[in-house]
Amino acid sequence: MTKIIKTNNKVKDFMRNRSPAEILVFGFASVIFIGSLLLSLPIASQSGSSPGYLNCLFTSTSSVCVTGLVVVDTGTYWSVFGQIVIIFLIQIGGLGFMSLMTIIFVVAGKRITIKNRLLLQSSVNSDRVQGVVKFTKYIVGSSLLIELIGAVLLSIVFIPDYGLGKGIYFGIFHSISSFCNAGFDLIGNFNSFVHYVNNGLLSFTVCALIAIGGIGFAVTSDIVNYPHTHRLSLHSKIVLTTTVILILGGAILFYIFEYNNPLTMGNLPWYGKVFASFFQSVTPRTAGSNTIVQADMTSASKNLTMLLMFIGGSPGSTAGGVKTATVAVMFIILLSGLTGKKDVTCFKRRISEIALRQAACIFFIGFIIVFCVFMILSITDSSIPAQHLLFEVFSAYSTVGLSCGVTPSLSILGRIALIITMFIGRVGPLTIAFVITKKERRELENKGNYKLPDGNVLLG
Repeated sequence: MTKIIKTNNKVKDFMRNRSPAEILVFGFASVIFIGSLLLSLPIASQSGSSPGYLNCLFTSTSSVCVTGLVVVDTGTYWSVFGQIVIIFLIQIGGLGFMSLMTIIFVVAGKRITIKNRLLLQSSVNSDRVQGVVKFTKYIVGSSLLIELIGAVLLSIVFIPDYGLGKGIYFGIFHSISSFCNAGFDLIGNFNSFVHYVNNGLLSFTVCALIAIGGIGFAVTSDIVNYPHTHRLSLHSKIVLTTTVILILGGAILFYIFEYNNPLTMGNLPWYGKVFASFFQSVTPRTAGSNTIVQADMTSASKNLTMLLMFIGGSPGSTAGGVKTATVAVMFIILLSGLTGKKDVTCFKRRISEIALRQAACIFFIGFIIVFCVFMILSITDSSIPAQHLLFEVFSAYSTVGLSCGVTPSLSILGRIALIITMFIGRVGPLTIAFVITKKERRELENKGNYKLPDGNVLLG
């Protein structure tokens, strides 16, 4: 008993001395580890045998990081127990384990400490501690409601094909997977929703779930409150504008690139081409489901998909990538530089210098990670076409899940590289911003409120 108490005290001391960013990383890693152990159990597979711990770790990482890359087919390899473990991991990864822990504390009547509120602030990517518990309740409550609506609509699609019980089960699974931008599916044989390419209800429902989950909870809260406030924050305006441009622009380009491709959209009716174009424009940001085979797309479409995957969803959402707001700020910086403006402004508001630095850091760190991992895979899996490897890396870092079908063929080192990439992609954007602001405050404390002399750097 004494040893248990001492162990608990050591754990408490360890957690007390950790920053919120460090605890989030440790928390996600712990959930992934527990998930990998559960998936290693014989009951988790239909055959009663484990696919090997590395494959279980890969699947658990892909689930918690809401990616969707798989080394074994989710619908045919895993048992119902294994599939339920996966969907729970997706839900935890999508909403954040701190959000779910907070709801448990609230239900149990536990007090939410300042430390927990700081963790929540970092977890949900909020700009302030005040009201963060209420915001977390909104996140969990609205997510469950949206997933329920999505499950009902998708069940209407699946019940005629799979029967009442299995159809409802498929509806629930794919609704959670889509809203959390995970991309896991139970259709079987790595087909995703290819057989439903002409189904408007499925395409609309899945795209809506992906988009709502990907724009961020702060934005959805702004939209819900708009009838009362009659205003949107600068963040919401930037996110919504960027999202609309990317979805419409991507859909038009995919329609053009794949219109005559007999392997994808060439043989579809006009409405099927429209559904497929919009679905392919939405899913790289960052859901991972697909209604056309990614490996059969033209090179132009694959390149466009990689660009959309790198951009990803929006801050404070279930999506990955460098985020729409980051890319929008980088583009605004470019326009300001070209037009000679002193300040970087958007929608009649000046963007702060720290936001500009964070955007640059997140963007270039993402680019560097993708390049480095691609170089590693080029060495460990040189037999796979380079474009397909790069596609895989973009998908892993941005936690998308789209693949040209090469994931099961990756070497052991290649799979380990993608496991690390998925983990960095899921926790990176949250921790990078926190570390930067923490470093900024520390520098001010150490230096005082004075500036160093300016130095000239030749550019261009």
